[in-house]
Amino acid sequence: MSEHSHRAPAEFAVELDRSGGPLPAQLAARLREVIDGGVLRPGEAIPATRALASRLAVARGVVVAAYEQLIAEGYLRAERGRGTVVNPELPPSVPAAGEEPRAPGAPGAPGGPGAGPRDADGPDAAGGAGRAERDAAPAAGSETMPRPPLAPGTPLTDVASRPAWRAAWRAAAAQADRPPPALGDARLRAELAEHLRLVRGTARPAGDVLVTAGAREGLGLLLTALSAGRPGGLVVGVEDPGYPSLRGVAARHGARIVSLPVDADGLRTEQLPSGLLDLVIVTPSHQYPVGGSLPLPRRRELLDWARRTGVLIVEDDYDSELRQVGSPLPALAALDDPAAGSVVTLGTFSSTVTPALAAGFLLAPASLRALLEPVRRDLGSPVSAVTQLALADYLASGELRRNIARVRRRHASRRDLLSERLAGVPGVRIRPTSGGLHAVVELAGEPREALRREEETVASSREPAPGFPGGLGIAALGAYWQHERPDRAAGLVLGLGGPDDAGFAAAVERLREILLRS
Repeated sequence: MSEHSHRAPAEFAVELDRSGGPLPAQLAARLREVIDGGVLRPGEAIPATRALASRLAVARGVVVAAYEQLIAEGYLRAERGRGTVVNPELPPSVPAAGEEPRAPGAPGAPGGPGAGPRDADGPDAAGGAGRAERDAAPAAGSETMPRPPLAPGTPLTDVASRPAWRAAWRAAAAQADRPPPALGDARLRAELAEHLRLVRGTARPAGDVLVTAGAREGLGLLLTALSAGRPGGLVVGVEDPGYPSLRGVAARHGARIVSLPVDADGLRTEQLPSGLLDLVIVTPSHQYPVGGSLPLPRRRELLDWARRTGVLIVEDDYDSELRQVGSPLPALAALDDPAAGSVVTLGTFSSTVTPALAAGFLLAPASLRALLEPVRRDLGSPVSAVTQLALADYLASGELRRNIARVRRRHASRRDLLSERLAGVPGVRIRPTSGGLHAVVELAGEPREALRREEETVASSREPAPGFPGGLGIAALGAYWQHERPDRAAGLVLGLGGPDDAGFAAAVERLREILLRS
């Protein structure tokens, strides 16, 4: 049996143009790309025709026709009992997780003896993971009190109660005397690369991954490496509105912060400045807090701008794994050059495992790793060996992907409950979004009146109430702007994690009562 037979199909981005020619041909072309790029590997299952058709909102016949074409070409194979898989006899086109890229000129390497056209189409990928360490300065509870039930950034996860998690920690504790390598445990780096490939459709070697203590620590490492020899400090662009945490990390490192405008789709790439910035921090998969997903044309425009100007892009792909509807868009790094590119991706497992883990990763192209690795070696690993070994075992078990699926379903159910309970409340609308850890409740009406309502609702929600000694924990949308703007939209930001389902429902009912009174 194939080593991949126990795994669910990898996820990958698919873009179909309804006016761009036959859909089966477009889908077949995209599947060739992900196979040639190493996102799907020989022997791995691909999505069932019905499931992929539903995800892409196309007729099942479109998917069937594309699969049949690729079976005829030898890319795919139909296997009894397993459905359709990537042809096991295809040679792998990129290094597997844990392997370093072959040097140019080596046998089988691009440009070397034995290299074929598929070898030359290496991956451009990188991905990210969630970050519930967004402890929402605007909405955090006290250190001694449980976090309020609707506080943004609170994860919905019961991983710690599951056997795979406990088993991983028992095995790791037996090896507690192993010091962690500076760049991270080799097996964990390999598992992280594999996780990114399977969940975010990426195909990068383990050498591109550095273990960090979370997104903030990873950004601090990057800023330390970039600041060397720059006495004047860095100039960092941030989305406005945006999450204060990474903005604060940059400021603590002496960076000058420049606000960059966003709209419902994310960063306004047509308004990016030239000759000003050293680095830009973006949330392309789910803009925080507005919730937009940066469209593919803007992603390409952002990368083109970065190449022209020499600006580094920090991709905070904080909750892309929690997408509930639609096909995922490619990560920014998936569109970038994996060797000399402009994109560094930050991620943690706080939203899908637990914030207490305090572990994450940084994914960087080779040119930037040359700057990062000496700094990390000087500073040492910030994550204990036991934590790294446990996380490696947990990832290898496949349980994390199953947990992500559970969290997606529960978040979708809670979003539906929120929409249902707030339906009919005057001047209230749930901003549409494809997933994530939080929701935005828009407050309509005359601007001054809407902003007053925002302020009063947040104040009322912080008051203790039966069952909610620390209040609800919702945040004002205005708390995420770097500078106060009288013309901004009014709204509320609330988390979809927190207590059990009954506690969440009670908190939403309390919010509904407050909104009806405001």
